Amino acid sequence: MKRVLITGHKGFVGRHFAKYFRNEGWTVDGLDIVDGDDCRRYFSHDPGSAGRKWDLVVHCAANVGGRARIDGDPLAVAKNLAIDSDMFRWAARTRQPRVVYFSSSAAYPVQYQDGESVMPLEEDDQKADHILGAPDQTYGWAKLVGERLAVAARGEGVKVHVLRPFSGYGADQSLDYPFPSFIARAKRKADPFDIWGDGTAVRDWIHVDDIVGGTMAVVDAGYEGVVNLCTGIPTSFNELAALVTKHAGYNTRLLHHTDRPTGVQYRVGDPSLLRQFYRHSISLRQGIRMALG
Repeated sequence: MKRVLITGHKGFVGRHFAKYFRNEGWTVDGLDIVDGDDCRRYFSHDPGSAGRKWDLVVHCAANVGGRARIDGDPLAVAKNLAIDSDMFRWAARTRQPRVVYFSSSAAYPVQYQDGESVMPLEEDDQKADHILGAPDQTYGWAKLVGERLAVAARGEGVKVHVLRPFSGYGADQSLDYPFPSFIARAKRKADPFDIWGDGTAVRDWIHVDDIVGGTMAVVDAGYEGVVNLCTGIPTSFNELAALVTKHAGYNTRLLHHTDRPTGVQYRVGDPSLLRQFYRHSISLRQGIRMALG
């Protein structure tokens, strides 16, 4: 029976990977700080970690907390660099055969996302060994350095698959993120409907089941380059609000809070490379219906 180790297995993405692997008959081991299992402590100090190997390590552990934390607490978010560094050093030291590393669309240069250009972001628009522009806050910088650590780990014999998710969403996501917050407002028929910023910022929304499916398609193909997890479909926050309220069956006015953090203006991925392995199966409208229940 195959074994997988998932760091952050109690978090949003980690929970869905744990469910996937259990359904596939894998033995699932997890490390999550909510259980008191700090993966950094395990990687650095647990003597038992040196002799254990898994068929696959899926590294989901990260300090994020949504846009408010990314913009408001950059030092806390920068802790991801330490988490990733400890993981890769451990993987190389213990000769783990295969690792999934989640980077982020925040690693892309912010000057490509100012709304002046609406070209989808391609994997080569940012490279860990040849930085083409500043990533989005310390979170993006840490993830880009994590991609460079992945290259170093490959040099030590570890196969590493690097994925750059765009705006992942799902019904069980924390209210720190826009999609579940919009769903919660629609369920209670919020009027007015609150939106951070002027609502014109655009994102590429990909359902968490497609994040799992796309990741595993890349792993099964054995591809070790950087791959976007995205749909290529642009949707503004105003458009998202219109969709969720329509599916909830009511009309409302939008109340924009222009003093709240919103991030970059236009972040949409190019799914061309991903489509060599996988095509997303859940549309945003389907995802909204599923979340509204």
